[in-house]
Amino acid sequence: MNSGSASCFPRSVYNLRLTTPSLQSPGCRASAAGELSCTIPLMFAEVALPIHVRQTFTYRLPGEIAIAARVGSRVTVPLGKKLLTGFIVALSERADEDVVQSEIRDVDELLDEEPVIAPDILELTRWMSDYYYAPWGECLRAAMPAGSTSSSERMLAITDLGRYALRDLDSSSAGSNSKLEALELIADATAINSRALEKHFPKAKANALIRHLERDGLIRVWQQPVETRMKPRLQNAVRLTGPAADASASLNEKQRRVVAHLGSSSTAMGLSDLLAAADVSSSVVRTLEKRGVVEVFPREVRRDPLAGIEAGINTDDGESISLTVEQQNALDQITAKIDQRSYATFLLHGITGSGKTEIYIKAIRAALIKGLSAMMLVPEIALTPIFSRRLRAEFGESLAMLHSSLSEGERNDEWRRIRNTQARVVIGTRSAVFAPLADIGLIIVDEEHDTSYKQDETPRYSGRDTAIMRANQAGAVVVLGSATPSIESYANAKNGKYIYLHLQTRYGERPLARVETIDMREVFKRHGKQQIFSDELREAIEQNHARGKQAMILLNRRGYSSFVLCRSCGLAVGCPNCDVTLTYHRFDASLQCHYCGYIRPVPKTCDACEGQYIHYVGLGTEQLEARLKEMYPRMNIARLDRDTSRRRGGFEQIIMEFASGGIDLLVGTQMIAKGHDFPNVTLVGVISVDAGLGLPDFRAAERTFQLLTQVSGRAGRGDKPGRVIIQTYHPEHYAIQCARTQGYEQFYQREIQFRRTMSYPPFSALINILIHDKNLERARQTAAALAHHLRETADERKLRILGPAPAPLSRLKGEHRIQVLIKAQNRSSAREGLDIAMDRLEAESHNPRSISIEVDPISLM
Repeated sequence: MNSGSASCFPRSVYNLRLTTPSLQSPGCRASAAGELSCTIPLMFAEVALPIHVRQTFTYRLPGEIAIAARVGSRVTVPLGKKLLTGFIVALSERADEDVVQSEIRDVDELLDEEPVIAPDILELTRWMSDYYYAPWGECLRAAMPAGSTSSSERMLAITDLGRYALRDLDSSSAGSNSKLEALELIADATAINSRALEKHFPKAKANALIRHLERDGLIRVWQQPVETRMKPRLQNAVRLTGPAADASASLNEKQRRVVAHLGSSSTAMGLSDLLAAADVSSSVVRTLEKRGVVEVFPREVRRDPLAGIEAGINTDDGESISLTVEQQNALDQITAKIDQRSYATFLLHGITGSGKTEIYIKAIRAALIKGLSAMMLVPEIALTPIFSRRLRAEFGESLAMLHSSLSEGERNDEWRRIRNTQARVVIGTRSAVFAPLADIGLIIVDEEHDTSYKQDETPRYSGRDTAIMRANQAGAVVVLGSATPSIESYANAKNGKYIYLHLQTRYGERPLARVETIDMREVFKRHGKQQIFSDELREAIEQNHARGKQAMILLNRRGYSSFVLCRSCGLAVGCPNCDVTLTYHRFDASLQCHYCGYIRPVPKTCDACEGQYIHYVGLGTEQLEARLKEMYPRMNIARLDRDTSRRRGGFEQIIMEFASGGIDLLVGTQMIAKGHDFPNVTLVGVISVDAGLGLPDFRAAERTFQLLTQVSGRAGRGDKPGRVIIQTYHPEHYAIQCARTQGYEQFYQREIQFRRTMSYPPFSALINILIHDKNLERARQTAAALAHHLRETADERKLRILGPAPAPLSRLKGEHRIQVLIKAQNRSSAREGLDIAMDRLEAESHNPRSISIEVDPISLM
C-alpha cells in the first residue's frame, strides 16, 4: 500500500514541560524543582483515511500528540481543504524516503486516549484491504460503530470588512441582491455552517456565493471537524453523602422522602426516577445538594436493545435438553478443538429442524467455561429477535447485540460493553464480525450460504469469509451452519479443507414436510386464464386454518405490482436514473425504484401518449396480502418485507406476534424463509420462484434451491407434520426437483457439473470489475483501456478476461455500468494482473473512483 507524502527529515526535538505523569516518556527527566523536561523525537504517523483511495498518508505528530499517539487511535487530519477522521496504522521516527518533506502536514487532533482499534482488528482489516482490493481506511471504518468517523464542515463568519459593506449598502436592495442576502444571513450569527445557505439558495449557487464573498474579503471560511458521536449517554444520578439516619434530622417531609428512597437503594438512583418515586420536584434535591446531604453526579446509562424482553421467554436451562447421537458427536468434535485452542473450520450441514441451534448454544457455553469469548453471526436482522431472547435467557448480561436495526446509541453502548469485556457473547449481522472481543474461542456463522453476508458497497467483503480469517488469526474455531451449504463451502468440506459434520435427521425424529409442486401451466389450462392461487393451495389454506394451525406464503417480490404500463402505446413507466421499471406500492400510491429510491406519483395518463388506460402488471407481496385478506376475511393476515419493517422495531413486532400465535397467515419475501422456528406452522405456500431461475447469473439455480429448501423447512417443526406447496411453471427444473426432497447431494452433483463445464467457482476465482460513469462514452473508454491492460498480461498468468460488456442492469442511480470479468485458476494471479492494469490505468489519468472491484462476487447482476 502506497504512502502519500518524502525525503527523510533530520531528527528534531521538542522541549516540553509536562504536568501530567501519564504523559511521561523514556526521554523525560525530572528537574530539581520536580518539573519534567522531555526531549521528544519528531514522530510521524501513517494514517488510513476512509476515502476511495488505496493508500495511507504520512502526517507529522506535534508535541503532546507525539507522546500520546498509539497505533489504532483516531486522529483528525487535514486533507486538501477538509479535516477528516482517520486511523493511525503505524508510527515511526522517520518518514519514508519517497515522501516529499514540504508536503507533510501536522495531525490536527488526537481523538482517543486509548486505541479504539485493537491489534487483531487492525490486522484483520489489513487483510481485508488487500484481499478485497479496498481502501484500508474504509475497511477500518466498517469495523467501527456508526458515527466513529467524521469529516469536517465548512464554517462561515463575517469579517470587519463585510460589516462595513453591510452598513454602506442600501438595505432596500437586499431582496434583489443575492450576495447581500447571503452576507446578511452570515452576519446574523457568530458563525454558521455552509449548509445553512443551501436552505436559501441552490447548492451550486450557495457555493459560488461563498467563493465570491471570501475572495472579496467579506467573510472568513474555515474547516471545523464534525464531532464524532461515539459517546456514552449520561444521566444525572443522586446518592447520599452519609448515612440516611444522620441526614434525616432537621429535614422537612419532602426532603425526608428523598433521603428515605436513597437510603433504601443499594446504589445511586437516577434523578428522574428519584423525583418520580419520592413525588417531589428537582428543587428539593437541589436544596439537599447545597446542604451537602446528597451528591448529584453524571453517570453513564446503558441503552439496552433487549431491555424488558425477559418477560414471556423460555428460560429453561439449555443443559436440560438432551442431544441426539448426531448432535452430541458434532458438539464433541467442536469442543475438542475449542479445548485445544486450535483453529479449525467446521461445516455443520444439518437438514432443517435438525437442531443446529442447540449445538451452537452448548458450544458457546463450552467456550465461556474455558474463559474464551464467542460470536454468532446471522444473515438477517429478522433472525435476531427470538434467538437473541433465547441467548439472553442463557447468558444474561454477558450477551451483546450488534446490527443495523439498533439505534446509534445502542450500537455504541454495546460496542463499548464488548470492548470493556462486560459482554463475552455477541450476536449480530455481517458487521458484528468486527466486534472488539478479546480471547475469541468460537465464531458461528449461521445460514452460511446466505448472500446477505456479502456487502454490496465498498468494502465489498464477505462476513462469512472474514469470520473464517478472524478465527484463523485468533486460533479459534469457526462453525459454518446451514441446511443448504454454498457450493464452495461444500466443496471445501469434500476436499478436506473444512471438517464436515452432518445432521441427517430432524430433532425428535420429526419427518420432513411433504412437498408438492403444482404445475401452473395445467392450472392455466383448467381455468383458461392466469391464476395467483391454485385450487390445491386455496384448499390447503382453508383446511390448515380450520385445524388451528398457522401458514406462511412466500413471494420473493415486494410492492403491489411489478410495473405500470400504458395499454394504448405499451410504454412501461421506468426510473429516470436506472434502467428498470418502477414498482407500484399501493399503501402510499407511489411508483418506486428499489435500486436508487426514486419515488413518483402514479400517473393518471400516459407520459408519452396521454392515454388513460393505465394497467398494473405483475404481483408483489402487498397485492398478495390484499388478495388473501379478501379471500379469508376471518383470518389475521400480516406481511413481512422491507416495506412493513422500515420503522424501528418493525421486524421484531411482526415476528414476535407470529411466534405468539397472534397471526394466522404470514405473507413475506425471503425474510420469512431464514432460520425461524415456529412450531405451529404446518403449511407453507410458494407462489412463484420462476423469476429467480431466469436471472442471468451463474448462481440462479443454487439460490432457488436454497430458498425453496429453507422455506420448506419452516413447516412441520412441531408435533404436527408439515405440508409445502410450490407453484411453478418449471416443475421439471433440477433445482425444484431436488428441493422437493431436500436432496442436497443430488443438487450438488448437478450444479458442480455445470460449474466445472463453465469454469465458475469453485473451479475458478472471479473478480468482477464494474465501470460506472454518468458519461457513457467516458465509461466505455475506461472499460476498454482496463480490459486492454488486463489482456496484456493475461496469457502469462493464465487469466481469462471477459468484456467489456454492458452490465445486466446497464444504468443505475444515474450512472452507466460496464463490466469486465476476470476468471483465474488462482486468486493471486488475478490480483497481480489487476494491480498492473490499475497502475497503468491510473497513469493514463482515468478516474479510479469510477471503478468498483468485487472479489469473489456472489452475483454478476
